[in-house]
Amino acid sequence: MSQKPGKSRSWKKIDLGSDRLKVFFIKHLDRIYGAKLHLVSKLPKLAGEAEFSDLKSAILETVQDVEKQLARMEMIYSLLDAEVSDGSIHGVTGLIQDAFEAIGEQTGEPELRDLSIIFYLQNIESIEMASFQILQMAAVKLRNKHISQLLKENYDEAKADRTLLLLISSKYISN
Repeated sequence: MSQKPGKSRSWKKIDLGSDRLKVFFIKHLDRIYGAKLHLVSKLPKLAGEAEFSDLKSAILETVQDVEKQLARMEMIYSLLDAEVSDGSIHGVTGLIQDAFEAIGEQTGEPELRDLSIIFYLQNIESIEMASFQILQMAAVKLRNKHISQLLKENYDEAKADRTLLLLISSKYISN
């Protein structure tokens, strides 16, 4: 950045222009949307591989939450008069693929497989939460309270799923 020393720019002063901000917003919404589609296609199989019944239930609950989040994101696309794009989603889907490979390496060791499932789902939920937070901040600049509310609901659900997984991991490890 070519800023003069001692001169800072605050978020309020940053002029992204509504068109540039909208492009940024949609591109990043595309990434998280694509990752969630990938995740929702993989999670049911993962639930079948989980040994601990509470973990199976949590995974199936997460699938339902992700489906609701996808529906909210589709509403956001509609509000922005935008279409879902097949943008680059290799980063997040790569993490998901790595997670499934690592979980698969625990064949024959159900306890370690369950811990791997919890470990990676926690990481994925953290990425989703961070993504929704940044998009919420950008939505403020888009001046659309409905979009902000939909993103807040997605963030809250991702946070609740992450908390549930944390509780399950502590219960699982202490048993």
